[in-house]
Amino acid sequence: MENTNSTDNASAARRARFGALPERIRYEDMVEEKKATPDDPARHTHDPEGSWRFYSCLAVDLGL
Repeated sequence: MENTNSTDNASAARRARFGALPERIRYEDMVEEKKATPDDPARHTHDPEGSWRFYSCLAVDLGL
């Protein structure tokens, strides 16, 4: 008899905590709109004087 009562209490506690689904989130609340920045063509140009900064070579990194 005592086991049934504790099962009922546990069941009631579970139902109180997990018995309902959370409220729905609207699509408008999940999406954020931002204006796009204009494309800067100077950002994609090749700079031969500064290209050495981005050079990567394993032999150079190891000092060989």
